[in-house]
Amino acid sequence: MNGDEQFQVRKDGIRKHLLKYTRKAFRMLPHVDNPRILDIGCGSGFPTLELAKLSRGDVTGIDIDRPALDTFTKAIRAEGLTGRVRAIHCSMFDMDFTEESFDIIWSEGSIYTIGFEKGLQEWKRLLKPGGFMVVHDEQGDVPAKLEAFSRYSYELLGYFLLSTETWRTEYFVPLEKLVQKYLARHTGDFKLPEVLHQAQTELDMFRKSPERNSSVYFVMKKQ
Repeated sequence: MNGDEQFQVRKDGIRKHLLKYTRKAFRMLPHVDNPRILDIGCGSGFPTLELAKLSRGDVTGIDIDRPALDTFTKAIRAEGLTGRVRAIHCSMFDMDFTEESFDIIWSEGSIYTIGFEKGLQEWKRLLKPGGFMVVHDEQGDVPAKLEAFSRYSYELLGYFLLSTETWRTEYFVPLEKLVQKYLARHTGDFKLPEVLHQAQTELDMFRKSPERNSSVYFVMKKQ
């Protein structure tokens, strides 16, 4: 394993600490036997794999990031979940799944790509009657988002906030320590390895606008 891969593994370890919030949101759902779950914008699949373990159902993760999906696919094999979890290279704008074919739709940090209200409106067709949707999005205008649920015929089951301070202490502080450790190995390098550059960009964006990193999990039911 080279240095870049070691860095990514350790960064992934930091991200895994945030799975407790995925678990919290999942436990707000009523029990569904062997659910079919669609994770839109799954990235490297940490929440997706967690959902498979929590639900004991079949989970499909989609994303357009091929390197992230490669990581996800390796993790599926490593966890022995090839029979229940699959990774698909697909844009959320081009989903051609059968209508009303999923019990749960999950989206962590991706709905902004299509727009909050448009996501609620367009993804609904993929949910079975009485199906559930969980969206993790930046905090933004929470009252406006709450109003959107009834407008698009969802029943809000609950929501909870991850504050800027939560993101700071549980993700960005550990990430900064990791970055500083690896930067010391590249002192004087004209060009940083891509994984380090990406992490440094994340940190810079947080420092510039920390308030944008407060976020909310919304848990809802299709009416």
